[in-house]
Amino acid sequence: MNADVVEKTLRTAAEMERFAARFAQSLQPGSVLLLNGELGSGKTTFVRGLAKGLEVPEEVIVHSPSFTLVNEYPGKIPLFHVDLYRLDHRGEIEELDLDGYAARGGVLAVEWADRVLRPWPPEAVRIDFKILPSLERRILISFGPR
Repeated sequence: MNADVVEKTLRTAAEMERFAARFAQSLQPGSVLLLNGELGSGKTTFVRGLAKGLEVPEEVIVHSPSFTLVNEYPGKIPLFHVDLYRLDHRGEIEELDLDGYAARGGVLAVEWADRVLRPWPPEAVRIDFKILPSLERRILISFGPR
């Protein structure tokens, strides 16, 4: 079965955040987002926009969890932001208990999700980020079973 795909080209970080804030309105507790793309392609900027759309308080600073691995943000729906870039071993990833975060009734956004050789829920949404030669960002959002 083919996934439904939405393609969007965004010119600025602000445009990316606005798009992600609107996208967040469609998310439900338990949503899993698999974010993939090269360094600097907009993954964390997208998560900042998600936070705005999920009504994370403005005074909460949304930043990459590269060294903390997981950042939790309170909001209308809690946001769990995971970064797997620095993890190389399956045991390290299993210790994060990603399924546990997904079960806590929030939105789980996982940067570098392709680094994990594990089954993701079939309803997980895959979001691929690409830097275009014009320095715009293209995102492909894939819904449904892959």
